[in-house]
Amino acid sequence: MGTMLEGHEILGFGFFVIGLWHLFNNIKIHSSSNSFKSTIWFPTTRFRYLELNFIIASCTMFIAMELFIAPDLHQPFDSDGSIPANHLHNFEHSLMASSFLVYAAFTMFFDMKSIITKAQHELTHFLASMAFAQQFLLIHFHTRDHAGVEGQYHYLLQILIVVSLTTTIMGIGFPNSFMMSFVRSLSITFQGLWLMIMGFFLWTPGYQAKGCSLHPEMNTYMVRCSDDKALHRAVSLVNLQFSWLLILVTVFAMCFFLVLSKRYDNKVEYVSLTKEEQLDLESQSEKKCIMMQVQI
Repeated sequence: MGTMLEGHEILGFGFFVIGLWHLFNNIKIHSSSNSFKSTIWFPTTRFRYLELNFIIASCTMFIAMELFIAPDLHQPFDSDGSIPANHLHNFEHSLMASSFLVYAAFTMFFDMKSIITKAQHELTHFLASMAFAQQFLLIHFHTRDHAGVEGQYHYLLQILIVVSLTTTIMGIGFPNSFMMSFVRSLSITFQGLWLMIMGFFLWTPGYQAKGCSLHPEMNTYMVRCSDDKALHRAVSLVNLQFSWLLILVTVFAMCFFLVLSKRYDNKVEYVSLTKEEQLDLESQSEKKCIMMQVQI
């Protein structure tokens, strides 16, 4: 029970930090520049790969917790080398994190190697899309009993993942759309908050809805309700939680946009560029020089 709570909190916190970081940078770039181009990650001035290293570290910690810390024997396999039924969900969770780890590792590699930056924008968006698609499929076909209260939490989570996946794919064809990047950043932030809320209300004793409680099943804990009336009430409360959070996130996003727009409106800011953006600028400069020479 404790590892389920901690796992969701770690994963949720990671999504929340990355989503908020993307939201900040997208609004800042949109407000301080006349042109906007979507990027899937944002380098920093002092530590260029801080965001990608944060993703790699968070995913590594999450995988270690799922496969080596959570199991009683500190390893996920049975005595004959097979995967026991009660550890299948640990592998599913670790595979989600592995997808984002692969995305972050290759994105960092692509940025370091100038030879492949011509397709860097498309490839990094593809890797992020693959990670979100993997996350959606593994949650949709989860081996845990996603019925009742737990099922409703995960059903609403799938909606957020679909939004993140769709806007990431759209980023390949519409790199200059601010709203697409804005919605993607907000959906990632929302994912993080929802995962942390799930971990708290599903696996913290005493915080389940009235008439529902945690019950041990197959070396794990599940939320079970006393009757259909209690179950219906609990599911309705989950929907209300999601609706309240949606309103709060929307209000926060609008206020955040207004504050940052006023702060960075038409102000020139020096930001770190990806290698692809650097090559674009160099290419544009070369074209201008050639045109000037032709005119002369």
